[in-house]
Amino acid sequence: MATSTDEYDVIVIGGGPAGENAAAYAVAGSDRSAAIIEHELLGGECSYWACMPSKALLRPAEVLAAGRAMPGVRETIGEATLDRRAVFARRDEFTSHHDDSGQRKWAASVGVDVIHGSAALTGERTVELSTGGHGDPPTRTLRARHAVVLATGTLASIPPVPGLREALPWISRDATNLREVPERVAIIGGGVVATECATWLLALGVRELTVIVRGSALLAAAEPFAGELVAESLRAAGASVLFGTSPSAVRREQPRDTGVGRIHGGPVTITFDGRERGEITVDEVIVAAGRHPATSGLGLAAVGLTDGRTPTDDHLAVLGVPGEWLYAVGDVNGRAALTHMGKYQGRVCGDVISARAEGRALDSARFTASADHAQVPQVVFTSPEVASVGRTERAASADGIDVETVEVDIAVAGSSLARDDFAGRAKLVIDRGTDTLVGATFVGTEVAELVHAATVAVVGAVQMESLWHAVPSYPTVSEVWLRLLEARRG
Repeated sequence: MATSTDEYDVIVIGGGPAGENAAAYAVAGSDRSAAIIEHELLGGECSYWACMPSKALLRPAEVLAAGRAMPGVRETIGEATLDRRAVFARRDEFTSHHDDSGQRKWAASVGVDVIHGSAALTGERTVELSTGGHGDPPTRTLRARHAVVLATGTLASIPPVPGLREALPWISRDATNLREVPERVAIIGGGVVATECATWLLALGVRELTVIVRGSALLAAAEPFAGELVAESLRAAGASVLFGTSPSAVRREQPRDTGVGRIHGGPVTITFDGRERGEITVDEVIVAAGRHPATSGLGLAAVGLTDGRTPTDDHLAVLGVPGEWLYAVGDVNGRAALTHMGKYQGRVCGDVISARAEGRALDSARFTASADHAQVPQVVFTSPEVASVGRTERAASADGIDVETVEVDIAVAGSSLARDDFAGRAKLVIDRGTDTLVGATFVGTEVAELVHAATVAVVGAVQMESLWHAVPSYPTVSEVWLRLLEARRG
């Protein structure tokens, strides 16, 4: 079989947002060349199977709930439910109907080649490409003059429960791209994917929903009140949430792969034990029990690494690989498994590669990824929303910080006078020694729009006394900041 060798300045393996940013920033304003190798769709998991479709499914449910809470609107809505066909059509628009031509046009516009195929490292700055599409020969060897960037993301994990894998369960890709709405669903897991999925499934009319959680709380990494309020909301919407419980066996009648988002066979019987013991029968089971780095077949052994997470330094260079030519961005490096943090890492990584290629010193904060060290913002788009940044009280104490906290009900803010039934809770975590904010959590309606102000305060190490002079507009949700500062002053 013929083999050709091509050279690029930068080769990026993985075409999600993190990889796209790394490639674009590495060649920006220069004559350097870059290629992105992607075996699926350019744009990655977020664009087609995660962030975009999930938010598209969640927004209609949020709007409907807001209408039902508002006098004058609820009377008009009555008992109306979501139009599934219209919701799915909007979701498909958000994912461009799984057509990445728009992303490919963008790549061409910034001078980045896109190669369809699967890549594996074979040595320093060398990648072997296996492909049969887009007119490429079956095998090519690509060589990078400056850098190779790993941006392969993660894959859904299936726990080793007897019968579970054989039952062909839904994973997050099925849940976000569902074409059929099962009447009875079990979700295994209690994190972000599980809780968001439960939220839109209930809104779409699932009749029986059971969430099976091995731990003692939903959203275990968040402040405890966040998971408690989300669990309370899911139960109020009709879900059964089982804590301290794990499936011990799964059996499906006539399992068959019917395609993404379609019910994969007959009824599924799940036996579970722990704090709760019993058996349930559902139409579909969804596994949302974590993810693992997509490094199998990536050839890490060829450069002295093992499959799994690829830790990096703050310039995003992979640790344990000499020569500063191999980088890793996004979920694969395990630093902060969030799209916006992957994009941030991609920007930093691209700038580092550019500077090193041009012989410039890395003496600016621009070349250091520090925002994913206990300064990470995150939003969980459940009902209520959960928005947070930085450390929780528990994490701050574990890090040896002299912690002070302040907590208020969001409804005490003046915004409650002008909005729908606006309720929730907010908490600040303060470093008493430096008098700066190190963490914040908001739970309630539209709190996603509060978290960036907190992120600026955390990253900027803004003095709490200075925040007193950052006056929020009235009447807005942001007024909760004033109530938090007032509560602290006593």
